[in-house]
Amino acid sequence: MDDSGNQHVRRQRYKGTHPKHFDQKYKELNPEKYGDTIQKVLQKGSTPAGMHRSICVDEILDFLDLQPGQVGVDCTLGYGGHTLEMLKKLNGTGHVFGLDVDPIESVKTKDRLQEFGYGEERFTLIVTNFQEIGAIAKERGPFDFILADLGVSSMQIDNPHRGFSYKLDGPLDLRMNPQKGEPASNRLFEMTMDEIEGMLLENADETYAHEIAEAISKEQRKGIKIDTTTKLRELIQQTLSFLPEQTKKEEIKKACQRSFQAMRIDVNHELDSLFLFLDQIPECLKPGGKVAILTFHSGEDRLVKKAFKHFHQLGVYEMISPAPIRPSAEECHANPRATSAKLRFAIKKQS
Repeated sequence: MDDSGNQHVRRQRYKGTHPKHFDQKYKELNPEKYGDTIQKVLQKGSTPAGMHRSICVDEILDFLDLQPGQVGVDCTLGYGGHTLEMLKKLNGTGHVFGLDVDPIESVKTKDRLQEFGYGEERFTLIVTNFQEIGAIAKERGPFDFILADLGVSSMQIDNPHRGFSYKLDGPLDLRMNPQKGEPASNRLFEMTMDEIEGMLLENADETYAHEIAEAISKEQRKGIKIDTTTKLRELIQQTLSFLPEQTKKEEIKKACQRSFQAMRIDVNHELDSLFLFLDQIPECLKPGGKVAILTFHSGEDRLVKKAFKHFHQLGVYEMISPAPIRPSAEECHANPRATSAKLRFAIKKQS
C-alpha cells in the first residue's frame, strides 16, 4: 500500500525476456516513460503496443501547405500523429478539430496533445463519426483543410480485447465504438450464407468468399456461434486446407486479413459513412480549401476517386490528384502497415 492508501498492484509476470501479450507490454504501453524501449521496437520495423505510426505525413503536409491562422479538421483523430504535425505547422495559431468515433482512444489522444501544449484554444476533440462533418461545419466552419485517414489505428489492432486482429485471441467484436451497435459475432450469427458471401466480396474482394461463407453458415446451423477471433481464424484455416502447400500459408493469411477487414467495414457501416462524408466535403470547405484522404483498400479508394472526379467535373473542385500518392519504399520498409495506403487530394475552386 502506498502513501495515498492505494494498494500496490504487482505487474504481470511473463516467460522469457520479452512480453508477448498486450497487457504485459507495460513499457510499450507507456511511451512517454520508456522512450528507449519504444525506439528499439520502432527500429525493428514494428509498431509498439498502444501506439500508432501515422502514414504519409510529409506528403500530406506538403499538399496542405498549412498557413498561420488556418482552421481545419482531422476527421479520424486516432493516435493524433497527423494532428500533432498539423498543429506544429500552424505554429501556435489557428485551430484543429479532431473527430473520432472511438470514445476510448480519442480521450487518451486529447490528453496526449494537451501534454504537448495544445489545449482547447488550439485543439478541440469531438467524439463522433466523420459523416457528421456537415453539421460540424455549419457550427464551426467552413474549413481551410480537411484530412481523413481511413486506416484502423494500431492501438485498436494490437489490443486483443477489441477483436480487430486475427493474430490475437479475443472476442470477435470489431466495433470502433464498443459502446454502440452490435459486435461482429452477433452480426455474423444473424446473416445468411449469401449475405456473408456478399459482404466478403463487396468489402474485401475475398477470393474464397463462397467457401468461407459456406463454412461459417454450416457451423452456425449447428448452433455454434463464432464469437472469438481464434474460432474464425481456425475455421478459415480448415476451410482453405485444400490449397497447394507452397502457397497455402500466405493465401490463408491474406484470407484472414480480408475477412476481418470485411466484417469491420460491415459492423461499423464504414462505406456508408464514407459515402455521406465525401458528399458533404465541398460544402464544408472554404473557397480554395483542401481535402486529403488516405485509403487502405480498393473499395474505399474507388469511392474517393469517384467522388473527387464527380465534383471536379461539376467545377466544384479546381484540382484533384491525377493518381494516388503512395508511401515511399523507405516508409513501407520502416512501417509495413503503410504498404497498402493510397493518398488522394482535391482543392475547392476559389469562387
